[in-house]
Amino acid sequence: MAKRKRVENKKKNELDNLKWEVADELKLNDDLAQGGDELTVREAGKIGGNMVRKLVEKGKEAINEEKEQK
Repeated sequence: MAKRKRVENKKKNELDNLKWEVADELKLNDDLAQGGDELTVREAGKIGGNMVRKLVEKGKEAINEEKEQK
């Protein structure tokens, strides 16, 4: 049970890091640092959309690497 909790926390930290990375790229990290209350719905959507785009890209890279190893 403790191992599962550590894995969940690690995944949450990775997503949180990705969120901050994207916010920094979009110059929205100051608004996010204030608890996210200063973000508009549009800004939050930009962060989320770019996070998804990066996750999809990482997934495609992982699939291509797996194919190359076979």
